[in-house]
Amino acid sequence: MKAWNERKKTCFTLGAAVLVLILVTVSGMILSDEALVTDFARKNTAPSAHFLFGTDWLGRDMLARTLAGLSLSIRIGLLTAGVSAVLALVLGLAAATLGRRADAVISWLIDLTMGVPHILLVMLIALAFGRGLTGVVAGVALSHWPSLARVIRGEVIQLRQAPYILTAGKLGVSRWCVIQRHMLPHLLPQFVVGLVLQFPHAILHEASITFLGFGLPPEQPAIGVILSESMRYLTTGRWWLALFPGLALMLTVLLFASIGDRLRRLLDPSSAQR
Repeated sequence: MKAWNERKKTCFTLGAAVLVLILVTVSGMILSDEALVTDFARKNTAPSAHFLFGTDWLGRDMLARTLAGLSLSIRIGLLTAGVSAVLALVLGLAAATLGRRADAVISWLIDLTMGVPHILLVMLIALAFGRGLTGVVAGVALSHWPSLARVIRGEVIQLRQAPYILTAGKLGVSRWCVIQRHMLPHLLPQFVVGLVLQFPHAILHEASITFLGFGLPPEQPAIGVILSESMRYLTTGRWWLALFPGLALMLTVLLFASIGDRLRRLLDPSSAQR
């Protein structure tokens, strides 16, 4: 009964975190137009009951801008993490199943990618793809796959020695059929957890390169843009311009990390029973 209660608590926490992120994403999409509305009659308003996050130097509602920025970051994170995770799955499987030469090439590529400072690699790829949304997506997606690919490669190498895999090979079952029917179901938990755990990294790196001027354009109500613009006004006492967007970004990242941890517990029977 205690183990079941722990499992229900884990499921409840997971569902609550997912629900909050969905609400943030949807509300940000709804408020995307409101985030761009300027009104000089209300500019530089401190947080109040009417404007919970205050307004900026153009009279824009900071709550609307923060939600719109978070929504955009979450959607970019979903896209880039999905592309990166699929790339990691394909390369990890290829390294472990296509022979020593393929393994050597992919392992070298993994080491090369992980050897470059991460934020620098993201910026270089974003610049190569022309900055903007395309550059951000390419930079984040093409730089976050190595760790998960290495995990999948190690799992497949161990899995190849399993008796049922060896038996299937001796019976003449094709390599693709073995991968599809036997390996992919075994790799699914690691893949799902790895996919979810890439979200916070993707969101933070998107915000980081945008903050540094290598990501989304200034007209986009992105968190990186909001934080970058707010730096010019902190010395004038407008603390709310950076505080609330920064806290919102941190809480979003923590929610994604919590979802990944809860998923890991649910998919790992030994963890779920604690």
